Amino acid sequence: MQEFFGSADDGPFVMVNLLKFKERAEYADGRETTLSGAEAYAIYAAAVPKCIADVGATAGFAGKVTGLLLGEVEENWDMVALVEYPSLDAFRSMMMSPDYQKIAVHRSAGLEGQLNIRVKPGELSDA
Repeated sequence: MQEFFGSADDGPFVMVNLLKFKERAEYADGRETTLSGAEAYAIYAAAVPKCIADVGATAGFAGKVTGLLLGEVEENWDMVALVEYPSLDAFRSMMMSPDYQKIAVHRSAGLEGQLNIRVKPGELSDA
């Protein structure tokens, strides 16, 4: 986290989210639930667009992973979602907001695993 937020390379970026859902949602507070991980995450996904918009970010593509062409993994990710943020400060503000904290419990309950990859817009020649 320190490396992520301590980066001097600020400005717009896209967060690539690779998501793997639990078979059954598990809430940290121990509440009983019959929700699947995907259903718990869907509660979060329905509410998070307002949090994203509140910091000037834009939700982009989101979709179910249906196949793998190249590479090898033990299991495919279940879903991919892209969000464009204007800055690291905007992302941090969203993560710390009371509205986001309130819905994040559903995200945590539903996810077995997640990769968040920050991608800076640019050309291949910038690599």
